[in-house]
Amino acid sequence: MKGCGVGLVSAVIIPLMVWTATNAAASAFPVFVSILPQKYFVSQIGGSRVDISVMVAPGANPENYEPKPRQMAALSKARLYFAIGVPFEKTWLTKIAAGNPEMRIVRTQEGITPRAMATDFHRGAHNHLQKEGHAQTRGLQQESEHGIYDPHIWLAPSLVMIQARHIFDALAACDSAHRSEYEKNYHKFVAELAELDSELKRILAGRGAACEFMVFHPAWGYFADAYGLRQVPIEIEGKDPKPAQLKEMIEHAKRKGIKVIFAQPQFSVRSAQAIARAIEGRVIPADPLAPNWPENLRQLAAGFKAALR
Repeated sequence: MKGCGVGLVSAVIIPLMVWTATNAAASAFPVFVSILPQKYFVSQIGGSRVDISVMVAPGANPENYEPKPRQMAALSKARLYFAIGVPFEKTWLTKIAAGNPEMRIVRTQEGITPRAMATDFHRGAHNHLQKEGHAQTRGLQQESEHGIYDPHIWLAPSLVMIQARHIFDALAACDSAHRSEYEKNYHKFVAELAELDSELKRILAGRGAACEFMVFHPAWGYFADAYGLRQVPIEIEGKDPKPAQLKEMIEHAKRKGIKVIFAQPQFSVRSAQAIARAIEGRVIPADPLAPNWPENLRQLAAGFKAALR
């Protein structure tokens, strides 16, 4: 009889758990984000109340991505789209909005003053946008007198705090019945961001402003700015360097004692490998679009620290 009692309880509890999980999933409302790190941000605030779809698939490039037909169909049911200012949005956001006029597009980059994208290793991380307020009025995809705005605002925890506020405001407005839950999650997430920022500062303590790391694609400018570093990009205006330019970069790396080249999987590593061979160094992957966002930054900080010794 005892065994029958346990079986009966299990028979009741298991279907109840399945029913609860199914209903929780059914009650979640659909939202879209542009890139994988945003899924982490939105999930930290929205929790199980949001069903998050990512536009740019793993391994794809957000600079030239084209949404798939199935994604456009799914967007017709979404209630929120969290933009972040990556290049493909410049072409596609208008089309996305036209396909679902009821969906609100949330520009999480608003309020962030952008830096100019580093286009050669001479300018590096010193190309900062001097004019204030352009993040709100022009966005991160416009050209400036300093070049192209750098869209990689998700790679500095302090800037993610600003994005988190936009996410919270949008979720609370869209689903006001659960505002208190979103607010609690938001404050917890901001506290975690502050702790991560402090942790990264500890990891990179003692790295002076003159410390340089070499990358193929200049994705780490905001990260470098936040922690007193300087990125040296190999890519020149979106292209591999010419032989004379490559030679100059090799000489620069030798002068600075650079032994590690960071390269992201969305771009060719041919030039990075050529420099690494010439300086007897190595190429290390550095993916700014990794889904495990906090752990990715920790690992990269450790990698940068080791490379800067």
